[in-house]
Amino acid sequence: MAHRLQFSRTWNRARTATALALAIVLGTSLAWDPWGTDGAEREHAFIVQGTHSAVVADVVRREGGRVTHDLSVIDAVGAVLTLEQADTLRGKGVVKRVWEDRPATTSTAAARPNAPVISKPAPGEPPKGYEDAYGLDTHYPTIVGADELHWQGVDGTGVTVAVIDSGLWQQSKWLKGNRFGQPRLIARYNAMRDTTAKGKANDRNGHGTHVTSILASSRWSLDDDGLLTGSANGVAPDVNLVSVKAFNHNGRGRYIDVIRGIGWVIDHKEVYDIRVLNLSFSATPRSYYWDDPLALAVMRAWEAGIVVVAAAGNSGPDPMTIGVPGNVPYVITVGAMTDNYTPADPSDDHIATFSATGPTYEAFVKPELVAPGGHMLGLMKRRHRLARKYEENHHDENFFFMSGTSQATAVVSAVAALVLQVDPQLSPDQVKGILMSTTDTALDDQGYLAFSIFQQGTGRVNAYRAVYEPTDYVANEGLDIRKDLDGEQHFVGPARQDDAGNFHLIAQNGSQFGWDGHYAWDNAMAWDNAMAWDNAMAWDNAMAWDNAMAWDNAMAWDNAMAWDNAMAWDALAKSSISTNVWVPHE
Repeated sequence: MAHRLQFSRTWNRARTATALALAIVLGTSLAWDPWGTDGAEREHAFIVQGTHSAVVADVVRREGGRVTHDLSVIDAVGAVLTLEQADTLRGKGVVKRVWEDRPATTSTAAARPNAPVISKPAPGEPPKGYEDAYGLDTHYPTIVGADELHWQGVDGTGVTVAVIDSGLWQQSKWLKGNRFGQPRLIARYNAMRDTTAKGKANDRNGHGTHVTSILASSRWSLDDDGLLTGSANGVAPDVNLVSVKAFNHNGRGRYIDVIRGIGWVIDHKEVYDIRVLNLSFSATPRSYYWDDPLALAVMRAWEAGIVVVAAAGNSGPDPMTIGVPGNVPYVITVGAMTDNYTPADPSDDHIATFSATGPTYEAFVKPELVAPGGHMLGLMKRRHRLARKYEENHHDENFFFMSGTSQATAVVSAVAALVLQVDPQLSPDQVKGILMSTTDTALDDQGYLAFSIFQQGTGRVNAYRAVYEPTDYVANEGLDIRKDLDGEQHFVGPARQDDAGNFHLIAQNGSQFGWDGHYAWDNAMAWDNAMAWDNAMAWDNAMAWDNAMAWDNAMAWDNAMAWDNAMAWDALAKSSISTNVWVPHE
C-alpha cells in the first residue's frame, strides 16, 4: 500500500517563527556562528513580517528595537532585538511572523564515498579532453548546444540577467563587456551595505565571478589551431548583467541580505529590464516553503515576471536533499551532471553524486532538469579567496576549475536568456515549460530512464531545442502563486513513498518513474530527446493543501521532518548545518 505524505494538523506557526535561524552560503559548507549564552538582554538579528513593512518598522521602534533592513518585498523589516522584545512583538496583531537571522562560517567538505570511479587529472594538470583547449574552450556551451546558437546571433543580446552572489570581478573585460567590446554591466548593488556606490560590489570570494563567467563570459572560443570558432566561453555571452552582492569574502551570507537583494532586483526590474534571476546557493529547509522568508521573496520575484533559476544544492545523492530556495515549486531548480572528463563522449556522462535530489518535503519533483556542473572552467582572479584556498584548481591568472550545482544553475540561467532573446513575450511559467520539455533525457541501453526523475528531472538542458523546437507546455499547472503568497492556499506535489521506501508518483506506482532512492550508474547511457515530456509531465501538477486533508498518519517520508515536533527550533540556532558544500570534481 502506498503511503501519503504526512502533514501535521497541529501546525504551530508561532513556534516555527520563533527561531528560524537559517544562513546561506555559496559553494562551501556552513555552520552556525553561535552567539554564546542567550539572555533576554542580548541583541540578535531578526526578520519581522507583518501587514506592511512600514507598519512593522513602526512597531519595532516603539518596542525599542532597531530597524536595519527594509524587506518590503515580503512585508517585513530586518531588526536588532532582544529576545524579550522579539517575544513581545509576536503578540502584536500586526505582526505575522518573527524569524531569527544568524551569520554562518564556512569550511571544506570531504569527498563523497559513493562517487563513481573516474579518471581525474593530476593536481594542476588540465583534465583529459581539455588539454588542447585549456583556457581556450570551456566545452559546456557545446554540450548544451549553445555554441551553434552563437553562430546564428542567438547570444542573449537585449536580455538582462541579475546574479545574486559574492559580487563580480568588474575589471574583467570578458565580464564588463560583451563579445564586441560594448559595456553590458549595467548595474551593481551591495545588499549587505545597501549601496550602489562604485567599487562596493567587487568580488573578493570568487564564486560570483566564476558563476557569472559560466553564464556570460564574452571571451571568444578558439579551436585547436588557435582560430576563432564563432562561439564564446559563456553560454549567453552578450547578455546584460546586474550584479548583486549578498555574500562576503568568506562566502558567508544571511537571509536578511539576500532577501533585500531580491527586493532590489524586483524594484529595478523595469529600470534594467531584468528577465532572469540566478540564485547559485541553497540552505537546508527548516519549514515548508510557504513559511520560509527567503522562499517568499523568491516567489515574489517569480510573480513579478522574473524567471528564477535556483541551485538544487550540493548535498546529494540521497533523496529529499533539495535546498532552499530550490524547494520552491514555482522556480526552475537545477541539478548537475558531468561529462566525466570526456566532453566529446556523452556515453559516460552521469548525474554528479553531489547533486541534491528530490522529492521536496512538500512532495514536488525536483530538480526540473540538470546541466553541466562538473570541473567547470570559469574566470577567477588568483587573488580571490577561493583561488588561494584551492590553488591547485587555478590556471594562470584568469581561469579556475570548480564543481557544483551553482555552476549548473548558471548554465540554465543563460539558456533561459537565449530563449527570451528569441521570444521576449514569454512568461516565467512558459520559459520553465519550454526548458523542461526540450531536454535530452538520460536513458539506458533498454530505453528506460538511466537516472530517476528525482535525480535528473526531465533531463539535460538543450539550448538549441529550447530555441528552435519550443513546445506550448506551460509549467506550474494547478499552482496559484497569489493565493500562496497571501496565505489563502498552499500546495503539494504528486510524489509518494511506498512501504518499501520506493518513491513514485500518484497513480503511477510501479512505472518507470519509480525510484528506490539509491544512486546507481553503470557507465552505459545516452542522452535522448525522444521522451514526450510535454505530454508526460504529470508531476508538474499540484494539489491544494489544507489541514482538513486526510493524510495517512501511519508513515511519513523515511527521513522527513515533522516540523512542529521533531525539531527543537530553539536548539537549532546553536546547531551546525551544511549547504552547497565545496565538492571534489567529477
